[in-house]
Parts: sequence; structure tokens; C-alpha cells
Amino acid sequence: MSDRNDEHDELRKVVRAFLENASPSSEVRRLAETDEGYDPDVWRRLADELGLVGLIVPERFGGAGAGAAELAVVMAEMGRTLLCAPYLSSAVLAPAALLESGDDAACAELLPNIADGSTIATLAVAEDNSDIRDLDAVWTTARADGDRHLLFGTKERVTDGYTAGLLLTVARTEKGLSLFAVDPEAVERRPLPALDPTRKLARVHFDRTPARLIGAEGAAEGAVARVLDLGAVALAAEQAGGAERCLELSVGYAKTREQFGRPIGAFQAIKHKCAELLYEVESAKAAAQDAARLWSADAATGEQGLAASVARAYCSEAYVHAAAETIQIHGGIGYTWEHDAHLYLRRAKSSALLLGSTSWHLERVAADIGLVPTA
Repeated sequence: MSDRNDEHDELRKVVRAFLENASPSSEVRRLAETDEGYDPDVWRRLADELGLVGLIVPERFGGAGAGAAELAVVMAEMGRTLLCAPYLSSAVLAPAALLESGDDAACAELLPNIADGSTIATLAVAEDNSDIRDLDAVWTTARADGDRHLLFGTKERVTDGYTAGLLLTVARTEKGLSLFAVDPEAVERRPLPALDPTRKLARVHFDRTPARLIGAEGAAEGAVARVLDLGAVALAAEQAGGAERCLELSVGYAKTREQFGRPIGAFQAIKHKCAELLYEVESAKAAAQDAARLWSADAATGEQGLAASVARAYCSEAYVHAAAETIQIHGGIGYTWEHDAHLYLRRAKSSALLLGSTSWHLERVAADIGLVPTA
């Protein structure tokens, strides 16, 4: 365990050093104003120099073959700097969906290009105003047409859906939910306005769109649910990293900003805010790390889904609170466009609804531990 902790510490140092240079606040603001929302050169370096884009891709498919614990370390560091990149979609959700499909031929064909960063991929699930975790609300349909399928429907809030070169789409056939690979050039897609401009969302419309079946027809429901759980673990780590950075900004400002001849951190009200944030941030980090540990290959149990929801629910609320308190502690300057506090609040608020709302995850936890009857 000690050796593994040392490896994680080294990974954290390497990623942090890279991101401090590649993702400063000025670059985050610049990329947030673009439709693409990421820097291709930084993406290439993440893939080539650090091997992070293929982090969870098995070595036989050109990746690093790492697990959820390593993924959590990387996501936490990305959350600290608000990295603008399609990492959650292309390095987590898309490869996980292909691996969970059990389609070795598709994995061998598609994963190497995803792992080396040459193909940006994403997973399209949510429709209308439904929660992405409500798979019963998926009504995009797929009809057989010779050796392919044709898709009909619209996907909403697809992360990085406007720039992705591969759309892995969940659609319903006569046999049930299935996974399909779609060429984005064959669909109508447009960027969506979002509260958080650092994470791009898109609407994707299918109208007799050719698609390739991935895995067995009608077998995607359980696989997609598991992919979304892994994504929730990764997102919880990102949220914990963002919350930790908010705490650092708050404490740093409280030490240097003076009022009435004293640092504002000397006043009890500010001390209490910072102490409460420290408790919440450390708890969020522990929840995210525990969920990642349960998802690691050598600690597989039947509790991964519950741990993912516990981590997501807690980290969502902790991040939103930390970001809001950061603005309060900074006072008037914290409310200005020039300060970074609002960027963290926007990311926190948006992330709380991504890959399952906080209420969905809390209801799942309550049902699992018997507080409410299951459906």
C-alpha cells in the first residue's frame, strides 16, 4: 500500500506541474470563449508526454492500463485548475463504454486512436429534460438496415459533442437499449449555452443516421449504468480537487487581506468559515478516494455503485459550498468578473447536475440502505 501511495504522490506531482503551466487562469478564460473549448496542443501533450488520455485503456489496446485510483488522482488535479479539455468524455466515458460492451473487435479498432488522442470520443445518453441516469427515458431509436442501423432522435447535453470525432450513442431497439458508434459528420449538432463555459455541451440530432452496433443488441443497459458510475467516481474526484483549490484560495486571501489593521483570517467569522471548509474538503477527498479504491481492479466488490453515489452526492454539495464561501470570503473582489472565484462556482453548480443529479444519487443511497422502498 505504501508503494502505491508513493506512486500516486508522484503521479500527482507530475500532473500538477504540467497543469500549472498548461492551464493557468488566463488560458481557461480564453478557451471558455471558444466553441471547441480545448487546446489541441495541450491535448496532444496529455496523450503523448504524460499518457493520460489512455490512462484507463488496457495496454493491449494502446493505453496505460491504470485503474480508478490513478484516474481519481488525475481528475482531482484537473479539477484544481479547471482544465478545459474533453478528458471526462474521451478519456473516461467513451473508453469505458467500449470496454464494458465486450466487443473486442470494436475495442481493437477504436481504442488505440482514443488512447493516443487522435480521436476525441464521447458518450451520448441523456434526452429532453430527463436525468442522464434515467435510462427508461431514452427514446432515441435504432432500426436495422442491412448490416447497419439507422438512428432517429435527439440527444441533449452531450459533453464535448460538438467537437467529438466519434459519438458512442445509446439507442433503443426492439431488443432493448443498445450502444452504437456514429460518425459525427452524419448528424446535426450544435453547441449549447451552459452555465459553465469551461465544459462544452451540445445537442445532437439523428435522422436516419447510419450507425454501427457495438456489443450485443439489447445488452447496453447494465453496461451504460456501470460506465456512468465510473464517470461519477471520476467526477467526484474532480469536484474534490476543485473544492480543495477553493479552500486554498480562501485561506491565502484571509492571510493577506487586512481590515482594521489585521488579516481578516484573524476574525472568528472567517476562521469558522475556513475551518468548516477544511472539514468538508477533507471529507470530500476521502469519499472520492474510497469510491476510487472500491472501483480498482484488485478491490472489486458489489458496493461500487453505492460508493459512487455517496461520493458524487457529498462532493457535489461540498464543492458548491466551497465555491460559494470562496466568493464570500473574498468580499467585493470575489464578485467581480476578473476574479476566478466565479469560474469555480460555475463549474461546481454545473458538475452537480452532470452524470446524475445530487438528488438522484441521494435517492439511490437511501434506497440501497433501506431508508426508502425500491421500485
